Amino acid sequence: MGSTVLSLRIDGELLDRLRSHAAKRGMSVQDYVVRTLIREDFDERFKTAVDETEKFYGEADGEPGADTATGTPRDHVRPSAGIA
Repeated sequence: MGSTVLSLRIDGELLDRLRSHAAKRGMSVQDYVVRTLIREDFDERFKTAVDETEKFYGEADGEPGADTATGTPRDHVRPSAGIA
């Protein structure tokens, strides 16, 4: 996979905050921003996958995780990983 240049114009105050967050993690601002974007992209794709899985299996009576035969909730944890 190759790389491409992305140039951004950002507020000085935001850049200072990014520098601070990156420094706390021992990273460059560029690495911090790239990792943040990668994490956001993963979270979005994961949430979409969870939503699609729920659509595929269906939801009885509008209740997530309900047993389609009885309408009662199943005993399991939804794989939301803290995604709102």
